[in-house]
Amino acid sequence: MITRPGQTGWQTILADLALILFMICASALSVAEGPAPPPVRAQAAPLRAPPPPPAVQPVAPSLQAEPVGVWRDGPGAPPLAQWLAEQAADPRLRLSIVVRYATGPGGREAALDQAASLARSAGQRAASARLVVEPGAQPGASVTLGYDEER
Repeated sequence: MITRPGQTGWQTILADLALILFMICASALSVAEGPAPPPVRAQAAPLRAPPPPPAVQPVAPSLQAEPVGVWRDGPGAPPLAQWLAEQAADPRLRLSIVVRYATGPGGREAALDQAASLARSAGQRAASARLVVEPGAQPGASVTLGYDEER
């Protein structure tokens, strides 16, 4: 085949398009996040031991969902055990016991005792309960149930 100057064949155009496609893919892969997938091999890889477990991650803040039930210690409130018996027994619900105390002598120790007493009265549901004892402007106790169980 004789070609005239300025005239190209379909092979040259196809090669140019393939080169452009290669440059676009290389550019996109250079800014992609995450590790590149392993190359595909024609032969089956030999069986290897499973990789070691990932390194322990730092402790993250605990999950806190909107409560679906709230109990507050106060006059006219039912006992905690009775209130819990009336609530759903969904295993995804986490019990959170929060006791606030006024700063002063003996306040923290009394709040710790109250939190332990509430946990005991919660029975089996307190096995995975979140216990928080903190200083606050309004001393008192509250218990919440929420779908924030870590799985």
